Amino acid sequence: MRRARLAILALMSAGAATMAGSGSAAAIDYPYCIQGRGWGIPGDCSYRSYAECMATASGRGVYCNFNPRFAFDRQRRERPYPNY
Repeated sequence: MRRARLAILALMSAGAATMAGSGSAAAIDYPYCIQGRGWGIPGDCSYRSYAECMATASGRGVYCNFNPRFAFDRQRRERPYPNY
């Protein structure tokens, strides 16, 4: 009986630790995307600079392009009158 209680307590504490440690992932839109074979549009948008994107794309038959989500989000935020 004592082992059963310890097992239940261990499972509950492990579950609580798992739930307490898991936060929501922040979605970040970086300005450059790899596009080409198998990536589609907008592609793999996890590059902060064009040079970083080109270094990753080198020799893979893919290319780098500007992230449309990043571009249109910036344009929306810079609008002085959002109601127009």
